[in-house]
Amino acid sequence: MNNSLLLGDEAIAQAALDAGLSGVYAYPGTPSTEITEYIQASPTAKQRGVHSRWSTNEKTAMEAALGMAFAGKRAMVCMKHVGVNVAADAFMNAAVTGVVGGLVFVAADDPSMHSSQNEQDSRYYGQFALIPIFEPSNQQEAYDMVFDAFDLSEALGTPVMLRITTRLAHSRAGVTRRAERKENDLRFSTNPSQFVLLPANARKQYNALLAKQTLFQEASAKATSNKYTPGADRSKGFLAAGIAYNYLMEHFPNGCPHPVLKIGQYPLPIEAVKTLAADCDELVVLEEGYPLIEEALTGLLDSRWVIRGRIDGLLPRTGELNPDHVGVALGFPAVTEVEVPEQVRMRPPSLCTGCGHRDVFEALQVVYKEKADECRIFGDIGCYTLGYLPPFRAMHACVDMGASITMAKGAADAGLKYPVAVIGDSTFTHSGMTSLLDAINDRSCITVIISDNETTGMTGGQQSAGTGKLEAICQGLGVEPDHLHVLVPLKKNFDQMVDLLRREMAYDGVSVIIPRRECIQTLSRKKRS
Repeated sequence: MNNSLLLGDEAIAQAALDAGLSGVYAYPGTPSTEITEYIQASPTAKQRGVHSRWSTNEKTAMEAALGMAFAGKRAMVCMKHVGVNVAADAFMNAAVTGVVGGLVFVAADDPSMHSSQNEQDSRYYGQFALIPIFEPSNQQEAYDMVFDAFDLSEALGTPVMLRITTRLAHSRAGVTRRAERKENDLRFSTNPSQFVLLPANARKQYNALLAKQTLFQEASAKATSNKYTPGADRSKGFLAAGIAYNYLMEHFPNGCPHPVLKIGQYPLPIEAVKTLAADCDELVVLEEGYPLIEEALTGLLDSRWVIRGRIDGLLPRTGELNPDHVGVALGFPAVTEVEVPEQVRMRPPSLCTGCGHRDVFEALQVVYKEKADECRIFGDIGCYTLGYLPPFRAMHACVDMGASITMAKGAADAGLKYPVAVIGDSTFTHSGMTSLLDAINDRSCITVIISDNETTGMTGGQQSAGTGKLEAICQGLGVEPDHLHVLVPLKKNFDQMVDLLRREMAYDGVSVIIPRRECIQTLSRKKRS
């Protein structure tokens, strides 16, 4: 077809469109966001009416994608690794129901926690759900694997995971496109009990999933992305998965002298692993994330083989791999650290000048200092999490999406007199609404600040599901009208914010304060357009 220079995320998005996608479902989260944004901006997607509106959270995204696959269409669902936790209920059960149309689940992991709370490895979720996993090593392979994943999903009636990491998602390379395919027609299962997981049906479906494991293994054995290359120097052999394969080959531009088994599809190709092991005395595992392959080898091979990787310390256990890490593992000299000039050193992130969150934290600082011994501030996931950093230092916890309200409630249950929760508008509709309902039902003595910038600011200004609805949601959940307040966070309203915080923190019940001012980044983009 043609060549394009694409991010890994963009290659996946373009492949999905070319493979006959009917809908993408997602909640924005680095490093997965650009997949959905690319489809939203695509003229082809608009012409065909491909669904691409943001979902309220990852669970609703997963369920909607499953609904599209239920109807025989091809669907993709995208999220970052911690979003997989949110989607896990539907994700695990989708493996049991199976699918009619193809369903590709893209999990974008963030080793080194560039923009995340942990480094969890989504391959374990795929293994846990007993479904096939694809892991590309470059942008072209990411593009091609989307086609293969949809085909395998439909051929075997199962969701398929495509696992990528930050470095692949956000780097560019040339991609050659394939011919476009038409979207599927509506089609439904001939098994009336397939998607009804009552225990009697679920047991049958689970047995069917177990029966497919042999087919998954056969597909993996045939996959072109699982490639064994012999080598003359058999003192050691390498299993290199995903982007780690590139880091290995960078050190051997004329070809690796050692045997290499490149892994791009799971379950592991057992016979290929045994072929590699038979050729080598020592096996080195290069994989991004947790030591999933390394652990699997201890079950596949006996103690005669030395298995090296992250577990034994040959490679760092934390953070993302890079060519330097792999070079040291190969015995090359360590790269000498170059001192970075002060002018270009990384600076700590900070809230934008003029951001409404700044005014909220400045007012909160004043009231907190008056009640410091009896007050704690529970934060949440968003750009306002930067309120933890200087100059504000106005946050004592930030754990996961929506936890600010429920942690504040728990602290109130423990006897803390003035618990305050700070949460953003998008995070509130993502995971905060049920937390607020718990607090209302218990009449917890907490103050909830929904800092509303009318967008999903941390990931670039995507649509927020709660825009224009927050007051109605809070009232519907049961917040008393006298203790639901909306104000504009500006310097001229500073004294009003401070007085309101003092008054509502003293209230014996649930108070909700909504400081609302549009994100200055989205506002400036509107003015330029």
